Amino acid sequence: MSKVISVNSGSSSLKFQLFDMPSATVLTSGLAERIGQDMGNFVIKVNGEKISTTMPLPDHKAAVDMLLKSLVEHNIVASLEEIEGAGHRIVQGGAYFDQSVVVDEDVLAKVEEMSVLAPLHNPAHLVCYRAFVEALPKIKHVFVFDTAFHQTMEPESYMFAVPYEWYTDYKIRRYGAHGTSHMYVNRRCAELMGKDVKDLNMITNHLGNGASITAVKGGKCVNTSMGLTPLGGVMMGTRSGDLDPSVVFYMMKQLNCTPEEMDTYLNKKSGMLGVSGKSSDARDIQAGVNEKDPRCELTVDLYRNRAVNVIGGYYMQLGHVDAMVFTAGLGENDAPMRERVLKGLEEGMGLSIDYELNATIHGEEALISRPDSKVAVYVIPTNEELVIAQDTTRLLGL
Repeated sequence: MSKVISVNSGSSSLKFQLFDMPSATVLTSGLAERIGQDMGNFVIKVNGEKISTTMPLPDHKAAVDMLLKSLVEHNIVASLEEIEGAGHRIVQGGAYFDQSVVVDEDVLAKVEEMSVLAPLHNPAHLVCYRAFVEALPKIKHVFVFDTAFHQTMEPESYMFAVPYEWYTDYKIRRYGAHGTSHMYVNRRCAELMGKDVKDLNMITNHLGNGASITAVKGGKCVNTSMGLTPLGGVMMGTRSGDLDPSVVFYMMKQLNCTPEEMDTYLNKKSGMLGVSGKSSDARDIQAGVNEKDPRCELTVDLYRNRAVNVIGGYYMQLGHVDAMVFTAGLGENDAPMRERVLKGLEEGMGLSIDYELNATIHGEEALISRPDSKVAVYVIPTNEELVIAQDTTRLLGL
């Protein structure tokens, strides 16, 4: 048995799980948040209970130090030397990486290079990685890329209709995101169906505050909704998703704003928040729907319409679909939104859904379609940290 830690760091957060591998037993999990703010918060699960500590977390190094200190203090490990490997989620690997890799100087240089496409994430990943290297200098590390699963797309799916030199000179193309999540639920769904993933066509819906939809053929991505960055694709919590590029030029003139200010509008002030004027949280939007708030009603209708359009297009591209999966925060827990999307697809995809069962599903695995449905429909909680631990164990030979 080997203890492996999975690390998922954001611009101001750090999620982690410590596994006993290869059994995939979770020894602990937790979260450091509000890193870099006046006061941070650190949470770790000990014997099934969450222990929360409010404390200054000036940077990711401080969060890593607190994490490792807590593992020993709470007797989760007797010594940090018990940890034999660390796996790190990396948002943007560009076209360089089509699978997870053991970290070396060349890998670090390429991740640094791709920071231009993920400025809030890749630099934070690297700071966190270096903090772990300093604290655990004897172990090796693995990078697991959000973009890797999508590298099987053909050019007709990942290219944009812009001057070709933009692709060759500036790497402008569709990269996608949430690849680790899409890969996990694709494989897990095949297991639940008792079939080889290579024999299945599937549409996986990672619907959360960030959202992406992926068409998977024989275990490989053939198309995905996010674009060059996580701004593209379907409507999200605060992100616009796809829109007519002329909107950007027109509104920059109307608002007399800079490119940076427009980036803030589209990434942080659009999506559910922008349309509803209420919240980016689907729970708040549903509460507004229940109160007959017209803008909340418009928000859920718009969200459903965008998702249905993408799923329908992928259904035609795949030729036939054996299964469809809903995952991530909204996909796993928002039964009313699942119902809206599924009803928009019923006739075209030949779906037969047990909506009474669907209404009871919140964060657990479930088959919500009936036996006569032409497409099996599942809710499957994602587990990116498990994939990270599995790849780390495999690549490090643990």
